[in-house]
Amino acid sequence: MNAPEDEVDRIEAATPAPRRSRQALVRWGQRVVTVGGDAPVRVQSMTNTDTVDAIGTAIQVKELAMAGSEMVRITVNTPEAAEAVPHIREQLDRMGIDVPLVGDFHYNGHRLLTEFPAMAQALSKYRINPGNVGKGDKKDRQFAMMVEAAVKHDKVVRIGVNWGSLDQELLAELMDRNGRRAQPWDAKQVMYQALVQSALTSAEYARELGLNPDNIIISCKVSGVQDLISVYRALARRCDYALHLGLTEAGMGTKGTVASATSLGVLLQEGIGDTIRVSLTPQPGEARTQEVVVAMEILQSLGLRSFNPSVTACPGCGRTTSTTFQELAKQIDDFLRAQMPVWKARYPGVENMKVAVMGCIVNGPGESKHADIGISLPGTGEAPAAPVFIDGQKAMTLRGEGIAAEFHRIVEDYIEKRFGSATAAH
Repeated sequence: MNAPEDEVDRIEAATPAPRRSRQALVRWGQRVVTVGGDAPVRVQSMTNTDTVDAIGTAIQVKELAMAGSEMVRITVNTPEAAEAVPHIREQLDRMGIDVPLVGDFHYNGHRLLTEFPAMAQALSKYRINPGNVGKGDKKDRQFAMMVEAAVKHDKVVRIGVNWGSLDQELLAELMDRNGRRAQPWDAKQVMYQALVQSALTSAEYARELGLNPDNIIISCKVSGVQDLISVYRALARRCDYALHLGLTEAGMGTKGTVASATSLGVLLQEGIGDTIRVSLTPQPGEARTQEVVVAMEILQSLGLRSFNPSVTACPGCGRTTSTTFQELAKQIDDFLRAQMPVWKARYPGVENMKVAVMGCIVNGPGESKHADIGISLPGTGEAPAAPVFIDGQKAMTLRGEGIAAEFHRIVEDYIEKRFGSATAAH
């Protein structure tokens, strides 16, 4: 039974509330990656190679950049690693990979940035952890040395606080202050406060040292989903710096993927976050690029960005005992992803395309009509025919043993006709 029209509430699209953040420009050569402001949420990743191995690191940076990472962070922890950075940059430039490099510094970053100016210049951004810059009277001086290098070379700085390496002096001070309250907070609330305060006081000190506030990005990483959401909500209320999101030590496989998607999804839907990383522990034999794939999927699933054509496929049931639709969906998805590095320039707009590969008549024709191009394969007991829908209209019916290969060709032809014409028009 249909409800009267005036009794049906209008369903509003769920869009993130705008958060006006400062705009940081991460540069290398002619490449400028804008973070914050009205820029799209950026994807970044980190290598797990030994930075001293300049060739191996450059190869992994290239793989991450080709997968979609818009900035790639590398560890700079020794003089040998610092010496390798300019060579990594040179290798990337020779390969035509202009992705900005981010240097990850802990403990000795003040010395490395001072003693290796070629490294400081080759990097586009520095990550500084306030909990790991020194203790006592050394802390401010060594932090200042790193910020002064950023000012000198006009680099963006991410002040990256992490609860695994939080400033213990600050935490102890806040714990003491909390103990004197009439009604003390629980320990977790004090931890949240310490994370936020460490980031904001460090940012303020960096500004006093001459760092352009637009060159400051902040992160406060934790490994618990609810903790991350609470900390970033507080951070977003208290500053207008661009924010980097990431669930630190998220874990591997489905655990890391689900935890990252859940926490980042909530924050991004609230308009919080300007750049993200999914910190997955690679499973044995798994490519490092998987963390980039997951980050892109999070943004695309939220409708915030489009990176690759999407493939809709049903989960299967007793009506779909054949694995044909599963195999075809994977073939099409793998093919589209593999071609995207080339297609970005050749077929503008192809990243918004939707393909449906369905397994039976129940939802198959309907989902296929909603997609740009879709196929409804025959389920168990259905006639051995597979209708193909293009732009919402039934275009043909495929039969026989070669349905999968034929549909693959139809998808390629569709892309060429629809998106290839956009290139020709320009």
